[in-house]
Amino acid sequence: ETALWLLEELGINYEIKHYKRTKAGLAPAELKAVHPLGKSPVITDGDLTIAESGLITEYLIDNYGKGLFKPIPGSPEAMRNSYWMHYAEGSLMPFMLLTIIFNRVEQAPWLVRPITKGISGQVKKAFINPNVKTHLGFVESELADREWFCGDTLTGADFQMVIPLNAAKTNGFTTELPNIEAYLKRAQSRPAYKQALERGEA
Repeated sequence: ETALWLLEELGINYEIKHYKRTKAGLAPAELKAVHPLGKSPVITDGDLTIAESGLITEYLIDNYGKGLFKPIPGSPEAMRNSYWMHYAEGSLMPFMLLTIIFNRVEQAPWLVRPITKGISGQVKKAFINPNVKTHLGFVESELADREWFCGDTLTGADFQMVIPLNAAKTNGFTTELPNIEAYLKRAQSRPAYKQALERGEA
């Protein structure tokens, strides 16, 4: 989603290759042939193969952005951009992944489901949900007086932050966080975002 949205914003011609993961979510051999870890997203540009969405975002902006989506080096906005670029996957996304994992744990075979749901519920209550609340409260406050994460201009940070925030919304964490909800609506209303979703689904 991040890479496609950015590619559309930059107007770059690209080709999408789909790889079907196993039921357990593991990478097929074809994807591991592209990158040994079976990472997704992953892009190839000439002889380069690039994984990790943060690096993909930086690479595309640096090499194809022509000044777009990148604050002036040394500016406060540049520092904010770097912070949110790292924060997205380093701090917020891990709790979204834990939520997804424990939701799957709750879907265990019916015979053991009461046990797995009980364990999952306790982990969520004691650890995951309090941390999610803290992080999303922080993000909500940071968006109180900003259209985008670095001000009134879209930057690399926004391409990174949309993924964990979409995950938070999908899991019902943002219903009482109007700034985050409005932020996601702004992102999703952009023509390039809509085009990326259409091409990804196609």
